[in-house]
Amino acid sequence: MQKILVVIDMQNDFIDGALGTEEAQAIVSNVVLKIKSYAGQKVFATRDTHGENYLETQEGKHLPVTHCIKGTEGWKIREEVADALLETGAELIDKPTFGSETLAELLSEMVQEEEAEIELVGVCTDICVVSNALLLKAKMPETVIKVDASCCAGVTPESHEAALLTMKMCQIEI
Repeated sequence: MQKILVVIDMQNDFIDGALGTEEAQAIVSNVVLKIKSYAGQKVFATRDTHGENYLETQEGKHLPVTHCIKGTEGWKIREEVADALLETGAELIDKPTFGSETLAELLSEMVQEEEAEIELVGVCTDICVVSNALLLKAKMPETVIKVDASCCAGVTPESHEAALLTMKMCQIEI
């Protein structure tokens, strides 16, 4: 059985930039260690990616904080996380919204070839991590999907816990 790691949006804007939190800053070293523990296995990373017109989009109208604009410092993956991803040969996927259909398709194809266990880490637990976990579970209901809570941070500690509970209720292992 193959083990696959998915690192969600460990970008500067979500760690200590426009939407950063102390909780996100606190998980960086855990995420780096988790990535390194997957050496020799398949690792994917997503990158929230918006254009200059972000505030005109549906998301931007509901979350009017400019962030992760392609090419900016905030859009880049945190340096130590990027270094660990590079060491593992991670495949990077830019995504324009919370959940990545591209990621779900790629992983679904991989699981058809060989049974897998998929683990997710990253930010924000209550937005992009939960969106991707539920998307993967819907696409691959018989695949074990896990989330390592010690490698995730939400917008608030309360919304982080709520997202973990939601995922647990949907048979995602926490």
